[in-house]
Amino acid sequence: MNKSELVEKVAGAADLSNAAAQKAVDALIDAVQTAVAAGDKVTLPGFGAWSRTDRKARMGRNPRTGEPVQIAASKGVKFTAGAGFKSAVK
Repeated sequence: MNKSELVEKVAGAADLSNAAAQKAVDALIDAVQTAVAAGDKVTLPGFGAWSRTDRKARMGRNPRTGEPVQIAASKGVKFTAGAGFKSAVK
């Protein structure tokens, strides 16, 4: 399912126009991105949680030459599925 298909599902389930559903989906995505970027954890009970992860700088290897390469520290995003989501997938 892509974003436009999600918008159609939301519009049908919530009895909204596609434009209103598009605004709602965009607002949800923006709110989650803003909160996680600020270091907050976003939790939707029964669905899951997003959180920011911090990766330390480390040494890696160039797979072609085998030379050691310094990998810079970075930030990532982690999603953990909630119990309701996990049970729905089984």
